[in-house]
Amino acid sequence: MAQVGHRVDYLAGFCCPVGGLAAGKPRVLCHGSQIYLSNGTEYVYVYDQESRFMKAIYRFPDQVWHVELLPVHQQLYILCAGVGIYCVSLDYPSRLAKRTDGEENDCFSCILPMGSSACTFPDASLCTFTLLSDVLVTLSQVQGKWCMNLHELPGPEDQENLPRQPICHVDITTSTSGDGDMSLANFLPVLCCASSPDASDHKEDLRHSGGFVLEEPLFSLLFGVDAAMLDSPMILCGFPDGQLCSVPLKALRSPDNCSREDSPVKILHHLEEPVVFIGALRTERKSLDAEEPPAYGDLGCDCVMALGHYGKMVAIKAATGEEVKVPELREYYLQGPVLCAACSGGSRMYYSTHSDIYAVDLDSSTPEAEKVEDAPGTLPTALSPASLSICSVVALSLSSRESEGESELLALSAKGRLMTCGLCSPDDTQPVKMNPDKAGQRIKELLSGIGHVSERVSSLKKAVDQKNQALTCLNQVMSVSAALLSSQNGQKPITCTITAHWSHILVQDTLTVSCILENLSECSLERGWTFCVQLFAGSFDFDEGSSDSATTYTFPIDQLLPGNKTEVTLPLGPTEGSKLELPFIVSCSLYYSLQEILGTVSESTELLDDLFSDDSPGLCPDREGICLPLKEATIDLLQCLRLKNGSSTSDGSPPAAAMPLPGDPLDTFLKLSQMRSDLDGIERSDEVVPRELNTLGEGYLAPSVASIKVSSELLRTALKDFCADVPLCCAVLRWLLAENVEADALRSQERMEVRGLAPDGGEVQLNIREVAVSDMNTAGPLQAVEIVIQSSPLANMCQIHHAVVRRIQTLVLEQAAQDSSPPDIRVQYLQQIQANHEMLLKEAQSLRDQLCLDNNSDATVEKLLHVYRQLRNPSLIVL
Repeated sequence: MAQVGHRVDYLAGFCCPVGGLAAGKPRVLCHGSQIYLSNGTEYVYVYDQESRFMKAIYRFPDQVWHVELLPVHQQLYILCAGVGIYCVSLDYPSRLAKRTDGEENDCFSCILPMGSSACTFPDASLCTFTLLSDVLVTLSQVQGKWCMNLHELPGPEDQENLPRQPICHVDITTSTSGDGDMSLANFLPVLCCASSPDASDHKEDLRHSGGFVLEEPLFSLLFGVDAAMLDSPMILCGFPDGQLCSVPLKALRSPDNCSREDSPVKILHHLEEPVVFIGALRTERKSLDAEEPPAYGDLGCDCVMALGHYGKMVAIKAATGEEVKVPELREYYLQGPVLCAACSGGSRMYYSTHSDIYAVDLDSSTPEAEKVEDAPGTLPTALSPASLSICSVVALSLSSRESEGESELLALSAKGRLMTCGLCSPDDTQPVKMNPDKAGQRIKELLSGIGHVSERVSSLKKAVDQKNQALTCLNQVMSVSAALLSSQNGQKPITCTITAHWSHILVQDTLTVSCILENLSECSLERGWTFCVQLFAGSFDFDEGSSDSATTYTFPIDQLLPGNKTEVTLPLGPTEGSKLELPFIVSCSLYYSLQEILGTVSESTELLDDLFSDDSPGLCPDREGICLPLKEATIDLLQCLRLKNGSSTSDGSPPAAAMPLPGDPLDTFLKLSQMRSDLDGIERSDEVVPRELNTLGEGYLAPSVASIKVSSELLRTALKDFCADVPLCCAVLRWLLAENVEADALRSQERMEVRGLAPDGGEVQLNIREVAVSDMNTAGPLQAVEIVIQSSPLANMCQIHHAVVRRIQTLVLEQAAQDSSPPDIRVQYLQQIQANHEMLLKEAQSLRDQLCLDNNSDATVEKLLHVYRQLRNPSLIVL
């Protein structure tokens, strides 16, 4: 199409929220010299364009979603979100506006608060509405369904805005009527009215409410012969899911039609994206020399079009067939996302994106239309939008100055600036002789254009800088990720050290875990990275999935330069009234959320479309991210032991206060049974139990004992670093306590025995000694190291046993990977041990059954304890 000439003039600036105005809610209307503007906030402005004077400002309880004008009754209708529709008389502010005596050109703007009680049509579920003569059509969403209601409008003589009930309603079902896509929640439906030339008695009202008059062939083809014969105006609805449908207005006027089972709703098309605009154009001229007829004249419009948010457009017109008119439908794909649109009085439509306003011409008879030859009277096969070089416009309206013979666009920018854009053809822009008045006006227009170009350059520069910053952040994230993922088996450029130690916090000793993050790479960890520490509740099972619960701690990283480190400390307990469960797993990782990149690029959600192309897959910034694992460690009781200084020395002398050896099991059992009988007798006589009796049993509880035998050859081969200058037993003890920060004293002494305290206060003792195991090797006795574990609480003994076995398992697997061959073992000896254990298990089950029948059998108890001792010493050895 031909280049559209334009002249931009800034009128006024209005308040806007941080980040600019969002599309969809702002609205600009023009009637004569009066401009009615809503910027998507709670304010509605009345502005006089000729005097450039703000006549009134209305303030509503909540955000204004829609505004329409009814010039016949001099009324303005405003939809307030969550409240309803207000009817405001345009004569009312003129009675309140005042001028000061000393000011001739300045005016006093009156802010008029509109309370909820002044609402004419109260309904919190209303989404949009449209006007036609004496009726109001509303669209609301109730319980997941769209509902269209018809109301009678109050007359100009009605002084009180009394709440009014709907006359009739129709339910409309769409694909998102239920639990739809949450991304469509920001879009409002679109309503407008279409009428035939015979039924249009209020063409001016149609124009101000966004409606239009259609010529007869197109009206009949779109809505059916019945609607054309009844002369019923049609209500067109465009929904956020893309559905385009129509409802006859006369079907809403009759309550009988509303109650019928067959719905009067007719689906016309589906755009498959949110509908943001519905309009009509006149694409054919009477002759090439004749001027364009007015859009709302007797001929009406011959083309209906609907525009989607992402740029998909559908145009429908009545084309000439072989004998009769047939509907012609074409789909076009324009640059999106579309913020707003408006139709001119001819064949042009104007639509706005974030970067520009474009004009498209659907008149296929224009010589500049396309190089493709189109049949006369048909829609063009392709559109060629022309740029107006005006960016970030969120509301458009087209007005006509008949006195000056030109059309102009009213536009509201995202920064709250109201401007006019005069539209003229290229022939009108020929140079003419200027007088001083015209020269001054021309200079004013050029200065206004310079200001607009400067604003556009500033906006584009900001967008480029933001995208460069996002690419820089993304490049840094990819570099760190590549460095970590490429060094899985070697030295990582970013390391993490996990240690457990005791600290004195709040007058009590607490077990803490320290995680030290060190950056050894050449990249800097900037804002956006998060250091994540997860604590998994462990289990005595050796399965990876045995953890049944997890707690995650996150620590944002402001900046970690190369060579620097940072440390985080987590207190674990035990706290009062609780017990620390061991073992547990500590997992450290680095996480980078893509929201950090998107947040630096866009000040509002609409600018995401500038960063990602329209055909990009759905991106969810609040869920997507990059997670890089660093280290995982298991914290067990061997690392948490608080070692005592009174342990035995290398000469084998016993400690001063050694843990008592287990006594005779039968004597212990009989003494505890007698003590329990004494306690039961006191409780039956309602006497107070002495504290001495409550704690008496603790002295009789013998410590639990377990032992593990490991081949000396296996340990000597695996623990070369520990056996350099100390005996093997000392090396084994150092190896077991290598991760205990309190075991530094062991590195300077030759110890084979150590005692310590568990987190719950229970005593634990480890004894390492060399033994010979016979009858197992064909070549003679095997030299082994026996690890003896003693603990008074059984739970502590199990936790220590689990920690020792876990280390031995890791050691055996490492030696097996080096193809180390174990010595020859007598298979017959192993089979004999297995058979003996099966017999012991059967004997233990039999003795337990006897105890259930006879609880006073001391001999049975003695036999059972003897069997348990045999089961806990299987005579096996780890090779």
